[in-house]
Amino acid sequence: DQGVVTCVYSPDGTSFTIALSDGNINVYSTSNWEVTWILRGHSRGVTSVSYSPNGDRIVSGSYDSTVRVWDVAAGDCLYIFIGHTREVYSVMYSPHGNLVASRHDDGTIRLWDLESGDYRSIISGFGSISDMAFSPTGDAIALSCGDCRVRLWDVASKGCRNILIGHTGGVSTIAYSAQGDLLISVDYRVVRVWEAETGTCRSIMKRDQQTVLSPKGNQVALYRMWSEEIELLDTETGAYIRKLGHSSILSVAYSPQGDQIVSGGRDKEVRVWDVETGECRQTMTGHTSYVNKVLYSPKGDYIASTSDNNTVRLWSVGSGSSRKISNHHSGGVMNLKYSPARSQVASCSMDSTIRLWDAVTGICSLALTGHSGCVNQVLYSPQEDQLASCSDDRTVRLWDVENGACLHILTGHNDIVNYVAFSPQGDQIASASWDMTVRLWNVGTGECQHILIGHSNGARIVTYSAQGNQVASSSVDGSVRLWDLESGDCQHTFTGHSNEIQRIVYSPNGSQIASASHDKTVRLWDVKTGVCTHIFIGHQSSVTRVVYSPRGHQVASAGYYDRTVRLWDIESGECHHTLVGHQQYIYAIAYSPGGDLIASYSDKGEARLWDIATGECIWNLDHDGWTPSTRNVLS
Repeated sequence: DQGVVTCVYSPDGTSFTIALSDGNINVYSTSNWEVTWILRGHSRGVTSVSYSPNGDRIVSGSYDSTVRVWDVAAGDCLYIFIGHTREVYSVMYSPHGNLVASRHDDGTIRLWDLESGDYRSIISGFGSISDMAFSPTGDAIALSCGDCRVRLWDVASKGCRNILIGHTGGVSTIAYSAQGDLLISVDYRVVRVWEAETGTCRSIMKRDQQTVLSPKGNQVALYRMWSEEIELLDTETGAYIRKLGHSSILSVAYSPQGDQIVSGGRDKEVRVWDVETGECRQTMTGHTSYVNKVLYSPKGDYIASTSDNNTVRLWSVGSGSSRKISNHHSGGVMNLKYSPARSQVASCSMDSTIRLWDAVTGICSLALTGHSGCVNQVLYSPQEDQLASCSDDRTVRLWDVENGACLHILTGHNDIVNYVAFSPQGDQIASASWDMTVRLWNVGTGECQHILIGHSNGARIVTYSAQGNQVASSSVDGSVRLWDLESGDCQHTFTGHSNEIQRIVYSPNGSQIASASHDKTVRLWDVKTGVCTHIFIGHQSSVTRVVYSPRGHQVASAGYYDRTVRLWDIESGECHHTLVGHQQYIYAIAYSPGGDLIASYSDKGEARLWDIATGECIWNLDHDGWTPSTRNVLS
């Protein structure tokens, strides 16, 4: 699940960025709210993002301990700053855009020079630092320190300029006023307003939890999480102004002009308040879960809100109309398919949707909705102009790839549909279901042509022969069945596996079928006689993937838990190589078109490229890209 961590507008309001818990950062154009870039590079969740003062760059911090600087126009990563030894919790640009500050709770702040690409100084020695803020002139950084003090750090001299003493509890939040003459600091009991130049405490206000400073610095909004009121106080005198009521408040923000406040809460509503009168101007509904963050656009004409279920909505302040901003699945991805002709990737998910992605930019171009349950598989037609999908909702759907229209809804199965396959000509679809049947459908009309009955348990996989005259299906009952397409009769039943079959595949010439099973074996079957010609034994766990080489002289198999790939000779049945090196479970394997290389992909984004002749891993792809491998594998 790709959770929304935070979101932020660019200074001019032309760009909007969402940081995700999977390590990606989505950048939107506010002119059409289309995704312009998906910034990939962090190997763990993003914790903080910030725009440069002119909006041309983004800085991000992550749980992977790195800081990255991105070019907004090109989508490129310009710098990777390495130095923190643990999670980076917040990042920010200096007002002049020449420095980036990054903070970790171990008490270190690093200042990075964007001209040299190296760090300029390290601020440490004050215990834990829970917050930081650049002064509007950029010559100082205010630090909230674990010893209950606020320190003003001089950027040029790299020394402490002033120490503000008075808090008796840990300072959680600090902020400068827009003019820079005042500094607000907050602990768990009070809010203190300081004169930034002299360090004199001007006023003290009692508080409970959260504090938001108005743009002009003349007001603060105080609220407790889950409470039902927002208190407005004068920062000059500490005097009470008024209260605003909202059920179970989770987030509050001022408009850029300071004349409005927006609040979001557990009641799933977004409310806009008049600061002068205290009246609620608008109540906006549409979220289906708690609203945990709200913020205004730089011009104050829009409000963005994020919800507990990882959705983002954009609201018009005038009309209250909204649109949902999302380009990622909200549930686990079940299957991916690539379209070479379109340079496109199709994904299907537990969230009941199918999404089409540009393979070059990574941008989601279409979201196909209609299924009411988990979508288990998606498949391009041979012509790549249509998609077939199957779902827990017991249906198969046929989609137009160009416009995302649903062409047919194929109904008839009485249980979850696990798998679909197109015939080589693209005029027929086969589907396998937990109802123990395989169905054949006419692509043009959507009619069911045959119901293939014979399995004694749920049908898992179905595939066509290269000639298109035969269908093979596998089942939880451990059998493989071959079906004649004209009559619908079962020609052969292959039995021998002692556990569920995970994958079946025809050889390139259609004379054999390979099956991979939970029983840790791979079996080869003669299509004409139905005889098992080879049993490949060697994996120490379930075999989840099996593929033929392009010439059909070799079979590759992947063990899920043993994390190995094995290469088997079709004639002798011997294992030529055992490819060892993956640290995570192997999800996919594929031969190169020439058959001299094989690629394998495992959990956590690791891919390896192997030389078939030697069994050597020649390239290894991790989160930072392809790197030559010096590791030999066992053979």
